[in-house]
Amino acid sequence: MDEFSCGMAQVPVRGRALGTPVLAQASLTGIEAIAIAIAIAWRTAVLHALAAGLPWEPDVRITPLPEPGKTAFLAELIADAQAHGARIVNDGGGAAHHSFMAPAVVDRVGPGMRLYTEEQFGPVVPVVRFGDIAEPLTYIVESDYGQQISLFGKDPDALAALIDPLVNQVCRVNINSQCQRGPDRFPFTGRKDSAEGTLSVSDALRVFSIRSLVAAKVSEDNRHIVRAILRNRKSRFLSTDFIL
Repeated sequence: MDEFSCGMAQVPVRGRALGTPVLAQASLTGIEAIAIAIAIAWRTAVLHALAAGLPWEPDVRITPLPEPGKTAFLAELIADAQAHGARIVNDGGGAAHHSFMAPAVVDRVGPGMRLYTEEQFGPVVPVVRFGDIAEPLTYIVESDYGQQISLFGKDPDALAALIDPLVNQVCRVNINSQCQRGPDRFPFTGRKDSAEGTLSVSDALRVFSIRSLVAAKVSEDNRHIVRAILRNRKSRFLSTDFIL
């Protein structure tokens, strides 16, 4: 939970990037100052750091969306949120052309808005304000989805108090790092409506393989046999050689 030292009030804030919750805590003079800090940070990231273009172009981070009708769907989410009091805080956010949409940071998202409960999986970042850490925890418990969450902070006690309840709601808790795809290094997992079970190379091999074993009763003769096979590498299966 990131700290912006600009005052005395301790007020948590929550954002959701690409359908995944992010928790942060800010030390500011009030909730309005927190909203301003978030808006400035996201404006900088969206407008100055993230280059738009086609996927094969160098340094491009924002690309056209690969799903037919996706920009129209995201525009509906934004319009619904705006109709209920939310607002886009970055200039040009939400502007769309065919399959491309400029990233939109939407502040003041809350209950009753589609953007509050629906997974957007696109360049729309809802920002939800809250005054107590129990509020986002309740939101996650009641959510239909459970893949990842990101926690940002420096206080081990505060982070530990969040990790324990969250690991029963999502499958990956990221500490001071963004939510991201991980099948290359970590299993792909999900809870609730996000997914069921675990998918990875090792897990797939377990599922689609029939396990076999070699067994022997404990006796001196059997010990001698097994040791001789292992020592002389007589069997490829009954072996202590492993690829590390």
